[in-house]
Amino acid sequence: MVYPVIWRNNSVLLIDQTRLPSEYTVVEIHRSEDMAQAITTMIVRGAPAIGVAAAYGMYLGAREIETSDNQEFLSKLEKAANLLRSTRPTAVNLFWAIGKMMQTAYETVGTVAEIQQTLLETAQKIHEEDLQTCQAIGDHGLAALPKTPEKLIILTHCNAGALATAGYGTALGVVRSAWKEGRLARVFADETRPRLQGAKLTTWECVQEGIPVTVITDNMAAHCMKQGLIDAVVVGADRIAVNGDTANKIGTYSLAIVAKAHNIPFFVAAPLSTVDFQLVNGTQIPIEERHPAEIYQIGETILTPPGVEFYNPAFDVTPAELITAIITENGVFSPGDLLSARGKMAMV
Repeated sequence: MVYPVIWRNNSVLLIDQTRLPSEYTVVEIHRSEDMAQAITTMIVRGAPAIGVAAAYGMYLGAREIETSDNQEFLSKLEKAANLLRSTRPTAVNLFWAIGKMMQTAYETVGTVAEIQQTLLETAQKIHEEDLQTCQAIGDHGLAALPKTPEKLIILTHCNAGALATAGYGTALGVVRSAWKEGRLARVFADETRPRLQGAKLTTWECVQEGIPVTVITDNMAAHCMKQGLIDAVVVGADRIAVNGDTANKIGTYSLAIVAKAHNIPFFVAAPLSTVDFQLVNGTQIPIEERHPAEIYQIGETILTPPGVEFYNPAFDVTPAELITAIITENGVFSPGDLLSARGKMAMV
């Protein structure tokens, strides 16, 4: 299994996911500014992985501050936090991790050096607990999957695997657990336009572990369901509102609609830290819009004629009524039961 974020020798190692699957490259990050750039350019991506990376980015920012005055230190640390917050607006794990790091900085009693050390320990704890969370999500997801057929074909969208987390994955963590227990026949992976995370990253992870995987274009899902090729859909999430409305990679909403039409269970797998309890419903979730080049260009090839306009939202929101259940590290909940799950949150 791969680990997209590694703390080693006082720096952060990131798998450059923009180069997969053709090239496996590791980027070494020493500064918070470089971490912000890595998150923005999607060298590291996936809500939980972004949260872990941002936590280390906060420590790197703290390490760069040269002062012995606590108030000056905290003021400068807020600037590092704001830079990291500005990178990706939809993924709530980013803001959760930064908030946790800032809370640690304000609550730690001691010298600046002692606060810096505590921040590193907090980032490492966030990292380790995310890995444990994903393994628990996989186990709970396995129990929630349909009991028949004996071996399932699971469709997933985008990449919510080890590359999108500290390791193991959320949606793909459920797939991994099903594969280990002999309950998985095959994964169908939506290619996930425009950045093709399904075709590039989900398939790469499956191939590494010998999991049978079939790539389909995003607009083939309904046909595959009608043909009886799909037993369940499992996707990840970047932010979940308290009513269960879920933001995930663009195309998830339409996938949920066609799953509902074919009576196929549609699961969201995500840590409880992905639930934004400040948001009443999905209309309040900010949707990142990315550069149109992701649509009109592949490599050096321009796909569209001059004069065309573009709209490139990176995420959409799936209404709670289309979601069968939300799989978390603390169990499986119906979308309407997330408030009851709040008391069970195993926060760092």
